[in-house]
Amino acid sequence: MRLLSGGLALILLAQISFADQFTMKDGDRITGEIVKKEGDILTVKTINFGTVTMRWDDIATIRTDRPVNVVLPDGKTVKENLETRDGQIQVGSQTLAPKDVGTLRNDDVQKAYERLLNPGLLDLWTVTGSLNLAGTKGNAETSTLTTPFNFVRASSTTRTTAYFNSIRSSATVDGVDAQTARAVRGGWGYSRNVRPKIFGNMFNDFEYDKFQSLDLRVVIGGGVGYQIWTRDTNRLSAVAGIAWNREAFSPAAAAAFTRNSMEAYWGTDFNHKLNTRTTLAQTFRMFNGLTSGGNYRVNFDMSASTQIVKWLSWNIAFSDRYLSAPVFGRKNNDFLYSTGVGFVWNR
Repeated sequence: MRLLSGGLALILLAQISFADQFTMKDGDRITGEIVKKEGDILTVKTINFGTVTMRWDDIATIRTDRPVNVVLPDGKTVKENLETRDGQIQVGSQTLAPKDVGTLRNDDVQKAYERLLNPGLLDLWTVTGSLNLAGTKGNAETSTLTTPFNFVRASSTTRTTAYFNSIRSSATVDGVDAQTARAVRGGWGYSRNVRPKIFGNMFNDFEYDKFQSLDLRVVIGGGVGYQIWTRDTNRLSAVAGIAWNREAFSPAAAAAFTRNSMEAYWGTDFNHKLNTRTTLAQTFRMFNGLTSGGNYRVNFDMSASTQIVKWLSWNIAFSDRYLSAPVFGRKNNDFLYSTGVGFVWNR
């Protein structure tokens, strides 16, 4: 028993002796390992209290026993130990004022950062999707199939997205068969940073809706965006630009026709990790016709994915389309929703 206790004590002493030391301005002492520093927030994995965050300005002295990746004022990254001397931070052979110490990263965070800078073609993709079935059998026979899929690839300078959402529903009542819903929506988008908070973007959307008499809508556009808020995987951005819209209709009681128009659009994109398992994504676009007599369209999409196990998730998807000038006899609004068990794939 004494031998076991002595061994545990030696292990604890070894952990402490090879840990980073932080003394706060209020006199508190923290022992652990630097995970990262972003802006004025330092994240430390402590021995006794798990992962904690602290303000960089609240630290009086620091000493690391393991080299950490340091971004210097000139943008260069070096891997050195840190130590406070006479109110300055010694970074290897260089001496910096505390305010001049930029981003800090441990090896794992640095590796993830470098992967964002130079990702492979199949790297950084997150794919969520599901195949949802519902039906009844008895006095009425109904069946509904929905297939929501979302694709996101985010690097440090670019963001690529794609989506596909469809519904097909039928019903048989008193021996009469009828389709009750049939729509397909899909598209892709791409954005690239031109400044830390400003990016250019382009997109392409496609849509088919039988019960809106819409054979095909094709929209292609581009513009600029501004990052209102971003942190880790969370982001809120605003976009605006110009788009070209071609939509072909085949009304049941009239001749088929096609409308072409230039549109000005604006909207928002929002992604937020609600907790360790649930992620929310939302996209809103307002399209104002420039050559179609003041007609306008509204697109709203929202999805949430809750991870059950590593690859299995519970998904909810909403997709709304509003058209100010629908085909005669059709409603302005079409709303599509689905929920069910799906999958999550990350690379």
